[in-house]
Amino acid sequence: MLKNINCLALALRNGKIERMLCIVVPVFNEEESLGVFYKELILQVSKLKVDFEAIFVDDGSTDGSLSILKKFEEENKNIRIFSFRKHRGKAEALTLGFTKAIGEYILTIDADLQDRPDQIQKLISRSKEGWDLVSGWRKNRKDSFAKNISSKIFNFVSSFFWGLKVNDLNCGLKLYRAEAARSLNLYGGAHRFIPLILYQEGFSVAEVPVVHDKRKFGKSKYGFAKVFTEIPDMFTMLFLSRYSKRPLHFFALVGGLIFLIGVGILAYLTLLRIEGYSIGRRPLLFLGMLLVISGLQVLFTGLLADLFISKSNENDNEEIILKYKSDKDK
Repeated sequence: MLKNINCLALALRNGKIERMLCIVVPVFNEEESLGVFYKELILQVSKLKVDFEAIFVDDGSTDGSLSILKKFEEENKNIRIFSFRKHRGKAEALTLGFTKAIGEYILTIDADLQDRPDQIQKLISRSKEGWDLVSGWRKNRKDSFAKNISSKIFNFVSSFFWGLKVNDLNCGLKLYRAEAARSLNLYGGAHRFIPLILYQEGFSVAEVPVVHDKRKFGKSKYGFAKVFTEIPDMFTMLFLSRYSKRPLHFFALVGGLIFLIGVGILAYLTLLRIEGYSIGRRPLLFLGMLLVISGLQVLFTGLLADLFISKSNENDNEEIILKYKSDKDK
């Protein structure tokens, strides 16, 4: 057994304690649930009968959350606390936790008790199959009807664009290989797309059904209105993940479609003019001209972006994540 390392060691190979897991918990204004959550987390970890470390990242809470977390740290040497001076968002809280975590496996779980600590073992069992990310699936989600519907639409549309079948992208309960977690540089709403981002980078992704409870303490930080932020975020992530290195492909598709619609309209009006109809004052003529010009502008915007990226990459050697590297390579 590994000693004097503040991480939770887990039996993940041949029944022996060989690998370590650190737990990252983002916290934002959860003073009502923290005490109960902490006791439940410690209880479930104690059943594994090994040392552990939990990293709580306070995301600029304005209530008493930080004071409560400091008490946990004083009571338990296996607790570490990091606190932002202001609210920065869950994505950046997770990124900080990933950079501070030690070990081969990193687990994330929210502190609101809707995702239960007693479900951690399910993710660990599935990880034995060799997955880089095992994500929880709140199959019977205990949220409002509007929130469930918006989430289902979001998951369906996102999975359609990326080609990854995932039922619950944004479940807070996830188990990562450290390599996968540390490859993430999350910001804004990017934490909602973690399975898709890792899948796009070549990591393997699986999900397992987990029990989801109703919120008993405090109020949810996300309502139905979040769908209006998720949709722009989704298209941003789609562009960055698929077209950031080849923007011309994206702009050519969009610009080409707009251009063809404009050409179609002008072709139709041309036929009418040949037949003797007057088209000079038709709004459709101006629409067709506008679409043709707009399509060309979008197309040339993509060309300029492609040239700019090509020029930038001449002196930019991006680090590539390798799946395997020979020990002979020094």
